[in-house]
Amino acid sequence: MQIESLKTFCDLVETRSFTQAAQVNGVSQSAVSQTIAAMEHRFKSLLIERSRKNLRLTAEGQVVYDHCKQILQSYDAIHSKMQELQHVVSGTIRIATVYSIGLHKIPPYLNVFLKSFPTVNIQVEYRRPDKVYEDVLANTVDLGLVNFPAAGAKVEVIHMPDEPLVLVCHPQHPLARSKRIPLKALNGQKFVSFEPDIPTRQALDRIFRQQGVTVEHVMELDNIETLKQVVELDSGVAILPVGTVALETSKQKLAAVRLAGKYTRKWGVIYKKGKVLSPAMKQFISLLKKPL
Repeated sequence: MQIESLKTFCDLVETRSFTQAAQVNGVSQSAVSQTIAAMEHRFKSLLIERSRKNLRLTAEGQVVYDHCKQILQSYDAIHSKMQELQHVVSGTIRIATVYSIGLHKIPPYLNVFLKSFPTVNIQVEYRRPDKVYEDVLANTVDLGLVNFPAAGAKVEVIHMPDEPLVLVCHPQHPLARSKRIPLKALNGQKFVSFEPDIPTRQALDRIFRQQGVTVEHVMELDNIETLKQVVELDSGVAILPVGTVALETSKQKLAAVRLAGKYTRKWGVIYKKGKVLSPAMKQFISLLKKPL
């Protein structure tokens, strides 16, 4: 039995989808079905109970899955160690990222990294925060980049340097004339927000509660680009990481005003617990910790 078969089986279990397991492994759905059938024939047991709506491991399937994961982790550890001994940095890094990090934070890091390690293939997908966690847990990506990362029983977190938050508004807005404003100056202001389930919104809500600040949420959006466009129309103000509005402020489409106090956007890299990080992944994470 080949290592690829074990990986396909584990990917199917974790994604609960023949389609996703096929995509992850670059094969057809038929090939995934044939792999599972061959494993069931080898072990003379039904490993997965199939239905139209769900896939469920049998007791035998759970035993096979647990041991397959151990084998795959050992195989990845061997491969990673051999690359380190041979000073080889290559392979593929699959990344899922929220829009604000993917569009504004990591592009310069990707340029620097790929110039140093041209044989590494980096695949980047832009996702909502909850989908990034799902992709990491389903093993469809290697690393997730999220704001205000939450560690858990199944996820490891590597924290990155915080980024200052600023008030963002239309250049003609009264608050745009200030060099620095206290957070209480936002009391009663029309505020353009992220949707309530997005971690950045939840973090801002906590800050407002702690400081006794009440804003009027005029619009709730799920991505930073649309949010900035609404602020450009002078429909309200927002609080965003300073690096995400550098282009708009340079073109005077938006104004960024410093906040009195230390308010920052926390972000980091998440990956599934037990995952062996390749030398390429370690190098990329190390680079993200450095200012460019």
